[in-house]
Amino acid sequence: MAKSAALPPQPDKKPRVRNAKPKIERAALKLFIHEGVDAATTREIADKAGVSEGALYRHYKGKDELALSLFQATHNRLSQLIAEALTGTGSLDVKVNAAVTAYCKLADEDFLLFSFHLVSMNRYLPYDKRREDDPVSVTERIISGLMAAGTIPKGDPALKAAMALGVVMQAGQNKIYNRLPGPLLQHAPALARAVLAVLKSA
Repeated sequence: MAKSAALPPQPDKKPRVRNAKPKIERAALKLFIHEGVDAATTREIADKAGVSEGALYRHYKGKDELALSLFQATHNRLSQLIAEALTGTGSLDVKVNAAVTAYCKLADEDFLLFSFHLVSMNRYLPYDKRREDDPVSVTERIISGLMAAGTIPKGDPALKAAMALGVVMQAGQNKIYNRLPGPLLQHAPALARAVLAVLKSA
């Protein structure tokens, strides 16, 4: 008896799901954090979201565009919050407390999204020094201005920015690994004091 011909792959017949985009994004975040962007596939993301693979492609060109979009959502907002807090009115202590509080609130608001931002910085942080809109460049520029005004001791703005941002970023990393319990906001006062100590150090 002749062997029957193999059937061609069947199209994805999952019914359209309402509000598919947020479902896709949440599923992608979980896979990106636990498996990594490179290991996750669009099929896995769609399955985890309970939608068709075609639904993902209706919103994004592919996995890489989706991952970059999720990263930039936090990155751009963080840049704005830091700039608003550190260029606002009040003393240096008031500004730093506002910036750290804004950082912690953003983290607690959606820690899954914030976690993806933290673990993906080496992958997506722009290496083009001409860019001035990322949180690191914003912080460096503000610190340079504080040094020029005599508000804090003179030094290397890039080093001071790295040290100051490291205080809050490492706390966020430790929370990802369950080494720092509770909402990040409850640690904001202590983190702000540590950032101020860095800025005021000679």
